[in-house]
Amino acid sequence: MDYQFAAIEEKWQKYWADHQSFKAEANSDKPKYYVLDMFPYPSGAGLHVGHPLGYIASDIFARYKRLKGFNVLHPMGYDSFGLPAEQYAIQTGQHPAVTTETNINTYRRQLDQIGFSFDWSREVRTSEPSYYKWTQWIFMQLFNSWYNLETDKAESISTLIEKFNAAGSADIKAACDEDTRTFLPSDWANFSEEEKQEELLKYRLTYLKESTVNWCPALGTVLANDEVKDGFSERGGYPVEQKKMMQWSMRITAYAERLLQGLDTIDWPEPMKEMQRNWIGKSSGASVKFKVENSDLQIEVFTTRVDTIFGVSYLVLAPEHEWVAQLTTPVQKAEIEDYIAQTKKKSELDRMADAKTVSGAFTGTYVINPVSGERVPLWIADYVLAGYGTGAVMGVPSGDQRDWLFATNFNLPIVQILDSQKEIDVQADPTKEGKYINSGFINGMTYKEAVAFLNQWLEDQGVGKAKINYRQRDAIFGRQRYWGEPIPVYFKDGLPYLLKEEELPLLLPEIDKYLPTETGEPPLGRAEGWKYEGKYEYELSTMPGWAGSSWYWYRYMDAQNDQVFADPKAVDYWKDVDLYIGGSEHATGHLLYSRFWNKFLKDLGFSKEEEPFKKLINQGMIQGRSNFVYRVVDEEGRGTNKLVSFNLRKDYKTIALHVDVNIVENDVLNIEKFKVWRDEFANAEFVLENGKYICGVEVEKMSKSKFNVVNPDVLIAQYGADTLRMYEMFLGPLEQSKPWNTNGIEGVFKFLRKFWRLFHNEAWEFTVSDEAPSKAELKSLHKIIKKVQEDIERFSFNTSVSSFMIAVNELTDLKCNKRAILQELVVVLAPYAPHICEELWSLLGNKDLSTAKYPVFNPEYLVEDEFAYPISINGKMKMNLNLSLTLEAKDAEAAVLANEQVQGFLNGASPKKIIFVKGKIVNIVV
Repeated sequence: MDYQFAAIEEKWQKYWADHQSFKAEANSDKPKYYVLDMFPYPSGAGLHVGHPLGYIASDIFARYKRLKGFNVLHPMGYDSFGLPAEQYAIQTGQHPAVTTETNINTYRRQLDQIGFSFDWSREVRTSEPSYYKWTQWIFMQLFNSWYNLETDKAESISTLIEKFNAAGSADIKAACDEDTRTFLPSDWANFSEEEKQEELLKYRLTYLKESTVNWCPALGTVLANDEVKDGFSERGGYPVEQKKMMQWSMRITAYAERLLQGLDTIDWPEPMKEMQRNWIGKSSGASVKFKVENSDLQIEVFTTRVDTIFGVSYLVLAPEHEWVAQLTTPVQKAEIEDYIAQTKKKSELDRMADAKTVSGAFTGTYVINPVSGERVPLWIADYVLAGYGTGAVMGVPSGDQRDWLFATNFNLPIVQILDSQKEIDVQADPTKEGKYINSGFINGMTYKEAVAFLNQWLEDQGVGKAKINYRQRDAIFGRQRYWGEPIPVYFKDGLPYLLKEEELPLLLPEIDKYLPTETGEPPLGRAEGWKYEGKYEYELSTMPGWAGSSWYWYRYMDAQNDQVFADPKAVDYWKDVDLYIGGSEHATGHLLYSRFWNKFLKDLGFSKEEEPFKKLINQGMIQGRSNFVYRVVDEEGRGTNKLVSFNLRKDYKTIALHVDVNIVENDVLNIEKFKVWRDEFANAEFVLENGKYICGVEVEKMSKSKFNVVNPDVLIAQYGADTLRMYEMFLGPLEQSKPWNTNGIEGVFKFLRKFWRLFHNEAWEFTVSDEAPSKAELKSLHKIIKKVQEDIERFSFNTSVSSFMIAVNELTDLKCNKRAILQELVVVLAPYAPHICEELWSLLGNKDLSTAKYPVFNPEYLVEDEFAYPISINGKMKMNLNLSLTLEAKDAEAAVLANEQVQGFLNGASPKKIIFVKGKIVNIVV
């Protein structure tokens, strides 16, 4: 029977599901290998052909590792909380759980039909109470922990309380808020319960604090920086403003140094690691306090160039700084308030990115330079952010491009401070040995001398000190929306308290609609009677989208456990993720938060691994291949009912319109389908070339709005899942982005049909021979065994596909149908095309291909012991003849002359001379 891919794939997908063929063993003597994909958010659109790329790669690797004798954990689940489902709920009134379930069912059907070897017995959904119970539990552990800088790890808050009871707060070294109190043990003993809880909140690893956030009034929620673009929400395009709100935060800054150091221990793409290094932003410098003129207030700044302090022309506060109103003079009040209003319209990312444009407003107040004693004007400017450092910076126009632009724009003085500067040095090199001028008591010093002297001087004077600073800020952890994990907190006397562990999970309550309340509270404020013990208010914000994804790899280790988030034995066995495949867009979100939570769980003894993901690969994006038709327009630019083919468009005035790529084949438009797709062109005139309408082509992002989304369902129905899997790998290197082009998929399908043909005779009857294979057949087999093994180990899947094609062509030419060859070839191809290989494995009389062993490469079969000598007569090439490379001239000449074809070419003539070059050529002269 010919290759019936649809029946074969349906058969084996059912078999795998019924027999749980890919269920990972809980305990095994085999070495473990944990392959993980970044799990998807189940959108209503389902999968397009770009989505499975990483999944196919990880599945090939997982299947290969099983064949190599590993106990492989390859799970899948859904990141199922999120804003899209909530927005749909707002529009339709349908509960997000309903749409999420529908979307998951679509995803599951599509994933199954591609033939992935997932262990579905371990499926997780972050929106299931059985899962988010443990997300809430981790939040509680964070709330009940503090970071001890002496031990360099998180500890139970009870150990901090013990220290307070024993010695007060004087010697506490902790990652904490700036405004912690200094007190004796007796003071602590006399604090009220409320005072103690207020103070402990300043040390907890998750805490409440007023923060500046991206607030989107239309969506009624806070947005992360990566959810905002050009001052508008990514979803919906609504205006976003900066707003101060009381928010839950996670003290990720406590782990900044460990997050940096850990990057040196993991096998991740260097650009990804560099993004995290830049985000964490470690810098050495000094903390300096500028006294506000005629006030007891001091403004602290952090600078990496304390040596430039004599060049300070102005000080800048973030517009959100808590002292702005207090430090603004009445004359400047209107200007300051107007500037702050304008700043609220910009996102933090926009403010940080705009390096060439500066703006600001003068407060009317001056501060005193603690080193020079000079008066320095105090400004506000949106390029300073309240959450970075102290929310204040010193402006040195002679040493920084933005400071120079600011000073030039507002006519502020620019002081040259290095004698090596012939003009303003906007990128001052701190290693240069130029001497300082106009710089008080550091005149004549080198850079190193000046920094050492100033750091000591500042500390001696009590106005500063050397300091290491990190750009990274604590992570805001609350969202003012419904479809997320409820935070397991209630409030008593205005302070947060945790639920008891046995009361978890705290379930999402039912509400009448999914909008903020009329008084501005989050949607959970609509829940009637939703109070702890019937009297205490619950937290009304929910957790952000990254909460459930920051620990999910542990749940896969022991997915059904209701007693612990994962059994310690399971964690000890699986340890960490050996291979993680996902998008680079998660560099400073999910991947950073996951590393933070993993380190925290290690500190508390729930894990032994410092890093969660040993090796990370970022798959490239599959871009869309858009097609266009060309509509003729009249003199006024109005569209007509005429469409002209691509190569004829220059003869007309036209506009390009996107067309659905699914009604285009090899860039030729199916006109009848187009007329149905676009009713307005049902009676259109089509100007053709050679009887066809040729479409234009452009590579763009795959998107519904560009009609270039290719649904894998359509391709699987036409060519089969094995063809789709191999074709996606064939498109190019995994890590690179590449355009989708359906035109080439036919070649992969033909290859699989040719592979199937090796096992069948002319009548399509399954027929294999038990004869011993020839040297040529063994050579072809062992070349592909070696090649594929090397390619998979280095994740070069595209080159394997090409090699499979070569091997099958070679074996076809050899007319090979030997069981000893074909059975091994089935195993080698199985990770790439599992359905066809399972069927052939079964026809060969075997069971359960997933338990087979990868063939052992034998290098002896690749040793060349024969050579196809070109045989020439009087210098003209006539044929090739295989001769042993062990033959010397006399024996080789005899073998050539004994060949019937050679004798035919000689036609009875006797050779005058035979020229023999070993391993090269034989030339007979007659």
